[in-house]
Amino acid sequence: MASPPTVLVTAATKHGATLEIAEAIAAGLVRRGIAAQAKDAAVAPDLDGFDAVVIGSAVYAGHWLAPARELVDRHFPDAGERPVWLFSSGPVGEPEPKPEGDPVDVAALAEKTAARDHRVFAGRIDRERLGFAERAIVRALRAPEGDFRDWAAVDAFAAEIAAALRGDGGRPR
Repeated sequence: MASPPTVLVTAATKHGATLEIAEAIAAGLVRRGIAAQAKDAAVAPDLDGFDAVVIGSAVYAGHWLAPARELVDRHFPDAGERPVWLFSSGPVGEPEPKPEGDPVDVAALAEKTAARDHRVFAGRIDRERLGFAERAIVRALRAPEGDFRDWAAVDAFAAEIAAALRGDGGRPR
């Protein structure tokens, strides 16, 4: 019997909320029998030894953070070497925090990695973790403080990835 695929779930994060999403995806994969580990994209993780990759980033001003974009540039000169999924985190508010469309640079990143899917997850704003300039922007935009992450949606994404890797027609378990 073949061993389960090994998945790297990596994310660029500014204040930790997006890495927490990556950790939840990795935990969801592990619960479904897929070996997975989460790593911060800023530590420049190596993709050797991983059969699939999930790459995420916090989104600021419509763009992914540099560590995630650089990881894609460094490791994906040719798309299709291993399955890839992408996720973005950042919109906040209720009842529907998602902005219209994907972040500005996601289409190019999806093409470069031949990503199978991209999801946008709501984020978290904790003013205590923000710098002066960030607090001013949050105030100017009247962005609500709070944790708007939908953990059920994050886990459903992990279930879809696990089903695709197991080759069982996308049926989550």
